[in-house]
Amino acid sequence: MATRIPQYPAIPSPPQAGLQPWQYAFYNSIKESIEMLTGSRTGTDNSNQSIKIGQVTVATPASQNMTRVTADGSAISLKDEKTSVPTAEDYAKLVGNVQTLANDVASLRSTVEVLIKQLKGS
Repeated sequence: MATRIPQYPAIPSPPQAGLQPWQYAFYNSIKESIEMLTGSRTGTDNSNQSIKIGQVTVATPASQNMTRVTADGSAISLKDEKTSVPTAEDYAKLVGNVQTLANDVASLRSTVEVLIKQLKGS
């Protein structure tokens, strides 16, 4: 059985005679809202349609990998203890932390880009 596409009758504009200006604006905005919800008020780029349940299908982002910094900051001191240099192990941990953070940011950015695209209707 084929899926039937819902159709809605056109809503006439509210009369301008006999209404206060605020009443005309109120009824006109309700009319426009109903047209957006039913999809009968569409532009060439679908920017006049409202977003309905089920149209946004962005998956929940993966859980964040970086929950804490693993480099502990121990360092070796050089001459007179005025200059500290991180150990190779701390440097490697820091590089790993930065890469994990970059991966988390890239994942979230990807999710946000898909969400924005779906919200724009493109």
